[in-house]
Amino acid sequence: MKCKILHETAGRMRIHAEQRRMSFQQADILEAYLRQVEGVTEVKVYDRTCDAVIYYNCERSGVIAAVAAFSYEASLALAPEHSAREMTREYQDKLFFAVFRRGITKLFFPTPLRTVLSVIRSAKYIGAGLRCLLHGKIQVPVLDATAITVSMLRGDFETAGSIMFLLGIGDILDEWTHKKSVADLAQSMSLNIDKVWLETDSGSILVPVGEVRPGDCITVGTGGMIPLDGKVVSGEAMVNQATITGEPLAVRKVEGGYVYAGTVVEEGSCRIRVEKGSGGGRYDRIVKMIEESEKLKSGVESHASNLADRLVPYSLGATGLIWLVTRNVTKALAVLMVDFSCALKLSMPIAVLSAMREASTYHLTVKGGRFLEAVSQADTFVFDKTGTLTYAAPQVASVIPFNGEQEDEVLRLAACLEEHYPHSMAKAVVAEAERRGLHHEERHSKVEYIVAHGVSSSVDGKKVVIGSHHFVFEDEGCVIPEGEEEKFDALPEEFSHLFLGVGGVLSAVICVKDPLREEAGEIIDGLHKLGIPKLVMMTGDSERTARSVAQTIGIDEYYSEVLPEDKANYIRREHEAGRKVIMLGDGVNDSPALSEADAGIAIRDGAAIAREVADITIGANDLYSLLTLKRVSDALMRRIHRNYRRIIGFNLMLICLGAAGILPPATSALLHNASTLVISLESLTAESNAKSKVGVTGETGYSNF
Repeated sequence: MKCKILHETAGRMRIHAEQRRMSFQQADILEAYLRQVEGVTEVKVYDRTCDAVIYYNCERSGVIAAVAAFSYEASLALAPEHSAREMTREYQDKLFFAVFRRGITKLFFPTPLRTVLSVIRSAKYIGAGLRCLLHGKIQVPVLDATAITVSMLRGDFETAGSIMFLLGIGDILDEWTHKKSVADLAQSMSLNIDKVWLETDSGSILVPVGEVRPGDCITVGTGGMIPLDGKVVSGEAMVNQATITGEPLAVRKVEGGYVYAGTVVEEGSCRIRVEKGSGGGRYDRIVKMIEESEKLKSGVESHASNLADRLVPYSLGATGLIWLVTRNVTKALAVLMVDFSCALKLSMPIAVLSAMREASTYHLTVKGGRFLEAVSQADTFVFDKTGTLTYAAPQVASVIPFNGEQEDEVLRLAACLEEHYPHSMAKAVVAEAERRGLHHEERHSKVEYIVAHGVSSSVDGKKVVIGSHHFVFEDEGCVIPEGEEEKFDALPEEFSHLFLGVGGVLSAVICVKDPLREEAGEIIDGLHKLGIPKLVMMTGDSERTARSVAQTIGIDEYYSEVLPEDKANYIRREHEAGRKVIMLGDGVNDSPALSEADAGIAIRDGAAIAREVADITIGANDLYSLLTLKRVSDALMRRIHRNYRRIIGFNLMLICLGAAGILPPATSALLHNASTLVISLESLTAESNAKSKVGVTGETGYSNF
């Protein structure tokens, strides 16, 4: 790309692209390209001037070389699917032309014409107020309509015009900030699925989701996320589509049924003919979900909205009282110009959306404000062990064959079954087979996944099962081969065990090491220091393993050999005891507990259904984001309570000054709207200054580990 350097200082460079104009897409591509350059910390692209400001902490020559090598065509793939740049320009123009029209009207239009325009514009506001009254509601539009009507009846058309101008500016800013916040949040929640099973003439192959085209057929099994919109052509599945339709229960999908991208197969499997390419329709549905789902609003957010409406009659009553006492319409109107509703209704949702957006910058996807509130108020955190407190990528330590089987052959068979399911233990088996070069063909029949137990299928007419001790020996009735009891008793206790049974006889035991996350102990200590009194671990592992982990990281309570329903029941008992509970998990077996908790947190590398059911997803490779989440949540609640105090205090002052005749109506309206704007814009900024890796230094501060 041809460009020139306009200005530069240490670590900062402003460049100008030598082109006549820059489209929104080109600006997005250039910004995305520069952001992925190593050493570049921040980029701002100005499409109007064809300029870009680059902040960097690397060698200057590297940045220049990257800029010189850039081309729009070669970097087209970097263009974001959805961009807020066009929307931002739209509202910037709306704001500019609103101010410009006001200036032209004031400077060049004669008074009679300005009066006529004020009367015409007032119809919108008066109509809105009347509609509220007709529906039996006394809300903010009634206040606005009353103020405008009283001003015009007094012949004060200038004040009425000023009120309408300020209301118009407020509406633009309200709509802009809300849409921008929602768009940023939706972008962070957009679907991110890397690979999918594609049906071909030669069988099922694992391909990147971007290679799938409309008309292709894909297969999704239990625990898998449906990556693309389409129609079921065969199979039967129970699909959790809560994030799309709001239905809390899984929906049965059979041949001919339509499925949506981002929903999850809870049980069964289905073959889907794709109708929309990657990303089609998902983003828009997320936006709709965020905007319409009342259940996602925090308690304080709902309280602010309700309080704002409840205060309107009192504002009208105070206006009437001032007029009765003073018989001064100007003083009464000055009081009428001030209400608490606008600031409360605007700043609180913006603060929540801003916190959700801030969380997304730390690889935290939060589906609603009430879940941030729950994290801030929580007094109990419940952790799953495998894949949560331990790494999501356990490793096979050894394979112990039984019944005369060959080690490689039993591992090959195990990988053939386990590759269809996303659990971390299954991934470990598949990875070990790949490491040993054991390529396997699909020899089994339909695979059945039993949650929290294992996998069942049929190979060469024999039933094959792989999973937990309880599943293989108790549920399926497999037996240890005669004469190998001693070998079985000598299994190493330091590992987790997967048992493989063929035809009712134990064929192999796969020993899996499940290394503890290095940061686990620090996270537990950090949560204690942040005021969480009760930290609990629940696992399906043995008592010995659970006790060892709990003692190592400082967990307050632990429970071993639990089933999915045990986790959910525990959370239910905690709720009955009046406690706020947060659940962290990663597997299909954690989904009941994630749903039961006040806020469920899933690990990104875990099962798709866990991420779907969860209210918050951690996308980072470590758990430090958990401390960041707590800090962002606490900061949000502090901001909301501070906004309450500032809004109530400032507007009470304006009411008193107006009632005393010190402030005229237009000035009261101006100061009221200005304060609303200032508080709302401040609510858009990050509050917590959280880091992705933080340690607690006390009640008020953080430092890097």
